[in-house]
Amino acid sequence: MSDFRTLPDGPVTLRNVTVPACLLGQPGGLVRMDLSLAGGRIVAGGGQVVDMGGAMVLPAFTDMHTHLDKGQIWGRSPNPDGTFMGALGAAGLDRERFWTREDVRRRMEFSLRSAYAHGTQAIRTHLDSIPPQDAISWPLFMAMREEWAGRIDLQAVSLAGCDMVLDPAFETLADRVAAAKGVLGLFTFPMPDMPERLRQFFRLAAERGLDTDFHADETMDPTVNTLAQIAEAALATGFRGRIVAGHCCSLATMPEDQALRTLDRVAKAGIGIVSLPMCNLYLQDRHPDRTPRQRGITLVHEAKARGMKVAFASDNTRDPFYAYGDLDMVEVLREATRIAHLDHSGDDWVQSVLATPAQMCGFASPSLAHGAPADLVIFRARTWGELFARPQADRIVLRAGRQIDRTLPDYAELDDLMRTA
Repeated sequence: MSDFRTLPDGPVTLRNVTVPACLLGQPGGLVRMDLSLAGGRIVAGGGQVVDMGGAMVLPAFTDMHTHLDKGQIWGRSPNPDGTFMGALGAAGLDRERFWTREDVRRRMEFSLRSAYAHGTQAIRTHLDSIPPQDAISWPLFMAMREEWAGRIDLQAVSLAGCDMVLDPAFETLADRVAAAKGVLGLFTFPMPDMPERLRQFFRLAAERGLDTDFHADETMDPTVNTLAQIAEAALATGFRGRIVAGHCCSLATMPEDQALRTLDRVAKAGIGIVSLPMCNLYLQDRHPDRTPRQRGITLVHEAKARGMKVAFASDNTRDPFYAYGDLDMVEVLREATRIAHLDHSGDDWVQSVLATPAQMCGFASPSLAHGAPADLVIFRARTWGELFARPQADRIVLRAGRQIDRTLPDYAELDDLMRTA
């Protein structure tokens, strides 16, 4: 579908647009205003006047938890049973068989083109970093980060299991991440010596000046609580870098008092939470011939109430961990609103896909202030109800004030990569 209207080139004033008040530093819900653009930035006024009829305007999005290296492999490596363990096995086998530099490059490029067309300006991706894949994916990422500069700001996080932390290979990986100006990541699961492993992890990150990002407790087992151990290790080591924890699903199933005590410690440690509602809803509480009882989402309201930074992100896209998705942050926010009941709970949840994830990652914070880049997404919708009721396939995306071509890549472009015989 084409953009709902074509805007004039050059300086322009978008009259009568709808903007969330929180983006203006104001209390309340949605407000009407005029927005002027010139020289690729938001300015005080001037230019050709265009009445927008109440169209909603947001800054371009930040997607802070993705897996660009895994994306788009469903056609050759579907999840055999829809479970987390099924996804882990299928993705691991696909990596071992197919992840050459060219294979990963083409799939990453496909996903980046999709995200750009939907209005995303910054992405953090996790990269499978178990040797020898780290020697392929990290140099490729660095080249693609340079290639996409000015369109999408890219960050990478190493993804390796906590069973690897005490191995000398993990220190080598930390050096590789530091050389690439990346983020040190870890997938945690219960281990008897977890405190020692986490202290070593934070030591390696601190010595290299690295921020950290965890896959934590991606399970509905209420006895699993490595998030609490991460918080205790961060406090014990005095780690001063940024800490992000993703998933944290088991918080929703453990006893309420234990979950809230955990969040108190997580808040004290300064850990931000990124929730991945679509992937977690897809994988968690899945059993053959049984209707799921649980949503898989973590305690986002309780975390936010403690002053913690809370964001939402795409996670996996058309791979064994999530069969669907298109790196569209409108879809992410819409589904998060439904799954986590974000409506009726405050007026600033839109920041969970804008300024909050940008701050958690260290990206430039999106803004509608005068002087900010005119990197905007404009919707025909005038209210949240209208925004979330439809896919907004006719949105307008402006980068540096210019309307971009939003043509999405054709899945047929990857057909040759899906032929495995």
